[in-house]
Amino acid sequence: MGLDNFSTGHRKNLDEVKSIVPSSNWKNFNFIEGDITSVDDCLKASRNIDYILHQAALGSVPRSIKNPINTNHVNITGFTNMLCAAKEQKVKSFTYASSSSVYGDYAGLPKVENKIGAMLSPYAVSKYANELYASVFSKCYNFHSIGLRYFNVFGKRQDPNGAYAAVIPRWVEAIKKNQDILIFGDGKTSRDFCYIDNVIQANILSATANEDAKNNVYNIAVGNETSLTQLYKILLEIIDLRKKDCTSQVIYKDFREGDIRHSIADINKAQTSLFYFPQINIKQGLEALLSQENL
Repeated sequence: MGLDNFSTGHRKNLDEVKSIVPSSNWKNFNFIEGDITSVDDCLKASRNIDYILHQAALGSVPRSIKNPINTNHVNITGFTNMLCAAKEQKVKSFTYASSSSVYGDYAGLPKVENKIGAMLSPYAVSKYANELYASVFSKCYNFHSIGLRYFNVFGKRQDPNGAYAAVIPRWVEAIKKNQDILIFGDGKTSRDFCYIDNVIQANILSATANEDAKNNVYNIAVGNETSLTQLYKILLEIIDLRKKDCTSQVIYKDFREGDIRHSIADINKAQTSLFYFPQINIKQGLEALLSQENL
């Protein structure tokens, strides 16, 4: 069962998945084009379901600063709708996407789950509210869940277009078109980039985790820090090995409001409780992505 309103994705992505999945498997998939801000849609999607992997959200720190009302409506109201629907339908397992943005202005590195700072954006507030709601549902209703704090996820089929596109799909698209690469700040801003296959592993492990692991949040990342300058150099190195020419130039712009300067995850908790061990580092992930993009 899937539920999406295609506000940040495309139906063609489902068509692509359908083309590579055996028809005998695909017939077991039911899709609802709906919205998590609709209680009825959430109830319908949760009916006769054992496991929910709740990824739906309106991402982007800059977008949330520009339109906090919309971010709140989707990320907090929508999340609460899904949580209530899952509880009412007696879903066995509920895993949801949180974010590294909840660490806010806490400067300590690496980021450890029990140490957070003041939130720096409406998006961060919305994700922290998700964690608080999940905790309250555990206490009030005995409905336990697992939150995954994602650190800069990247992979195939990310939309490179629009003002709020993530850095890697935006840069890959720019390189394909020999357009300039935009870096906000001095290039020393760093992130713990995590390839999508690692995130899928974490979701499956969370969905099937024992009760002791529930009612917790976990960092999902690789545990390595990469600056934006280093990221660009890795992309160029891979492209050069593929005998491709890259004429893109780097242009530096002002730091963006609400952005965290450095981010790297401590993943010990996820390793111990979920047995999560990321298999793909940033270079391997970029190589896989660029091969898919014919670069």
